[in-house]
Amino acid sequence: MSQETTTPTSVLIVEDDRFLRDLIQQKLTKEGFTTISAVDGEEGLKITKEQKPHLVLLDLILPGMDGFEVLRKIKSDPETAATPVVVLSNLGQKEDMDRAMKIGADDFMVKAHFTPTEIISKVRSILKEKYFQ
Repeated sequence: MSQETTTPTSVLIVEDDRFLRDLIQQKLTKEGFTTISAVDGEEGLKITKEQKPHLVLLDLILPGMDGFEVLRKIKSDPETAATPVVVLSNLGQKEDMDRAMKIGADDFMVKAHFTPTEIISKVRSILKEKYFQ
């Protein structure tokens, strides 16, 4: 019933953990997504502004600029404010989730609670909702 797009959809992964970043990147690529990766907040913000990915997967605990600040800057810039951001973090406290959602995250996933396949499903769901309605 739903029509799959044949156009690659770009996802920026902002994650300092190389193993997890590579794992998610491989899974997304296998599923037909174009992936871009960043290892810290400054790089993630720069790539978001320059390359305009369709979605950002954002860790909160990053070297330099933390994920909350990256999220705040993405959502306060008219050029990037509409970009969906899914927070993917080990911070699972309600306060952290509420803070990220209040700043403008489209969803919040605690790393330990989701498999890479579930993360991909969430990415698909948000992209479908955002771009293909």
